Amino acid sequence: MKYLEKYYPHFFAIFAFVAISLIFFSPVLRGKSLYQSDIAQYTGMAKEQNDFRAETKTEPYWTNSAFGGMPTYQMGANYPHNYIKKIDGLIRFLPRPADYLFLYFVGVYLLLVVLKTDSLKAFFGALAFGFSTYMIVILGVGHNAKAHAIGYMPFVVAGVLLVFQRKYIVGGLLSVFAIALEIVANHFQMTYYLLILLGSIATFYGYNAFKSKEIKPYFQSIATLLMAAILAIGINASSILATSEYADFSMRGKSELKSNADGTKNTTTSAMKKDYITEYSYGITESFNLIAPRLFGGSNSEKLDEKSNVYEFISKQGASPEEALEFTKSYGVTYWGDQPIVAAPAYIGAIVFFLAILCIFIDDRKIKYAFLSAAIISLLLSWGKNFSFLTDIFIDLVPLYDKFRAVSSIQVILEMCLPILAIMGLQSFFKNDEKKQFTALWKTAAVSVGIVIVLFLCKSMFHFSSAVDGQIVQMMNEQTNDKSFGINFVQALKLDRQALYTSDLLRSGLLMIVVAGFLFAFTKKIVSQLVTIIFIGTIMVGELMLVSNNYFDRSNFVSKTEVENPFEQTRADSLILADKSQFRVFEVQGRLQARTSFFHKSVGGYSAVRPRRFDQIFEYIIDKKVDTIASTINQESMSITQNVPILNALNIKYLIFSAKGGDVPVQNPFANGNAWFVSELKNVQTADDELAEIQINDLKKTAIANASNSKVSLKIQKFDVDSLSKISVDVYKPNYIKYKTSNSKNGLAVFSEMWYPKGWNAYIDGKQSNHFRVDFVLRGMQIPAGNHTIEFKFEPQVIKTGSIISLVSFIIAILLLIGGLFFLWKNNIEK
Repeated sequence: MKYLEKYYPHFFAIFAFVAISLIFFSPVLRGKSLYQSDIAQYTGMAKEQNDFRAETKTEPYWTNSAFGGMPTYQMGANYPHNYIKKIDGLIRFLPRPADYLFLYFVGVYLLLVVLKTDSLKAFFGALAFGFSTYMIVILGVGHNAKAHAIGYMPFVVAGVLLVFQRKYIVGGLLSVFAIALEIVANHFQMTYYLLILLGSIATFYGYNAFKSKEIKPYFQSIATLLMAAILAIGINASSILATSEYADFSMRGKSELKSNADGTKNTTTSAMKKDYITEYSYGITESFNLIAPRLFGGSNSEKLDEKSNVYEFISKQGASPEEALEFTKSYGVTYWGDQPIVAAPAYIGAIVFFLAILCIFIDDRKIKYAFLSAAIISLLLSWGKNFSFLTDIFIDLVPLYDKFRAVSSIQVILEMCLPILAIMGLQSFFKNDEKKQFTALWKTAAVSVGIVIVLFLCKSMFHFSSAVDGQIVQMMNEQTNDKSFGINFVQALKLDRQALYTSDLLRSGLLMIVVAGFLFAFTKKIVSQLVTIIFIGTIMVGELMLVSNNYFDRSNFVSKTEVENPFEQTRADSLILADKSQFRVFEVQGRLQARTSFFHKSVGGYSAVRPRRFDQIFEYIIDKKVDTIASTINQESMSITQNVPILNALNIKYLIFSAKGGDVPVQNPFANGNAWFVSELKNVQTADDELAEIQINDLKKTAIANASNSKVSLKIQKFDVDSLSKISVDVYKPNYIKYKTSNSKNGLAVFSEMWYPKGWNAYIDGKQSNHFRVDFVLRGMQIPAGNHTIEFKFEPQVIKTGSIISLVSFIIAILLLIGGLFFLWKNNIEK
């Protein structure tokens, strides 16, 4: 019993984390579910996969409902022997999104305990991390995989620290399962960014080892961690191998094209263009949002109220109070930072920042520099194109860095490190003598409050102008026929931006002064340590909760049915669904969304890893003609599709376009169908030639192939196609398609299905046969004369191989866990 008593505070902390998570997301207690925009899109993308799984109790690993067809590896595919996913489910037992908030709390709490922090301070530190605005906002918009990966980051760091502290068994076992859980979250960008912090920690311990000449223990730690990582990777072998295999075929792979869509030369050497990678780059001065949330206007959805200058201006124009308020909320765009879209500022808390600075001055543990350096590196990299010198080095030279976009999100490392430093600083403050406490306190106040004062004094240097101001002026001038109206409106808006800047700076400064005052009072024995911790912890967490709550829309909690069925079937959908043949649908003015995929086999979808070549067809050819197609459809003429052969080759039988009365479906009479025999095979030499030729050839008669692929070096280039030749679909499933063919002579067939060589196998009358890529993205195959059964089966070997590795690795991990626990128990008994 005495042995268990020391764990009581941890049990109470976990119980409190459960309660706080449920209270903060209290609608889940009433059976409500959170509508998340990104998850709604995922639901649309995964509809065919999930329906197939429910009906057959098997996994398709392929979907035909998005981007013409793609693997489901990044769409929640279930892999054989993926037992670590079941463990993850046990840990995240609370209803979503409370489960992720709970994960945030427990992870940072464990990390702080490993750093020898008292349970009460660790408790407040965990809450401070979980309630920082970024952590809450990503749950609101549905970045669940990102939140999932972030939640397991502290577990990994805790395991690594234990290993470097030479607690090899506990640290090694924790590292195995923490890394495995981090990987199962399936957000490789966040996991990749975690390596920055782990690298900083490894460098710190390496420096100390060489300095103290204790090299052997250091390399023992490295070896332990490497073995843990290898085992964790093995546990997740199926998902890792499948994702790696698909990566080169996705947008994250390097383009084979030598020209850009606009005709200019493609000089990009990275997997993605630098402009795309750095589109979401944090502004340098905007980074001070970390200590004052609305310094740059907050978010794109920030709302002004009746006390604003904009409201006063509109009221003076004769608007009623209701009209003025509605106008103010609609057009009062307060955000004036550098990013295109901001759901919330990345606010970590003024008090957290203050205490993190305190850590630098008072904590004697050098490990603080590992966390500090990782925080600084992540901050610099988050600036992206605004600090291109460093960003370009990483994109060009650091392996895999060019696979990820939205570089601003690397700030999650900083957002984890600073709360850790803050609690380390608070812990150390109470362990030092009064003289050192006072010295550290005045230095901290000078730095932190000094930054606030400098920002306040520099207010006149900022223009408070947004990129959208010009559009607002033009729109309002056109609506009112008054050239001064828009200018005066924006001037009032700028005053409101200045007011937000000033008020938040003053609030942050006041919070810092209050904390400094309370800590000073403790040094003078005016208040006790317990009271000081509770007071500082409460206002630190309470203020973060209030700010984060402003950026979390609770009206998004809806019924479970609405979440499971996020899209309403339109009249256009109903008319198309009445056609039971197999075809694709193109929503002309909304391709990059998953609503269409929820109901149809779509050429669109919502994915950051969509197939590269398929996307290039639209970027280089179809997107340029969208306006023409839309206007032509409005005239109810489909002749335009004849001039865009690839539209027909993709078997796009219906196009949906937007009209005032709702979406309208128009049938394309020129669609090639599911498969057809061609009379000619034209070989070209490059991917650019493939794109060029599919624009000028009748793809119903001619197939375009790349001669550099040895599989298409056919001796026959011309084929006889008689009028009786035909190919018909007999069975059509996501992972299996069966055709019946009839032709009097040997022929070349083109199938309007996406070519993907890593798993799709072709069979003629049960015998595996060769098939190859034609028309840039489709499948081509030689068919002998006569009547035949053609089958395409998705049989990815990577899943079979990965599942065996996963099973063996998991068994080894469990045996090591049992052995490790027995060893620790035996040692404890002997002591």
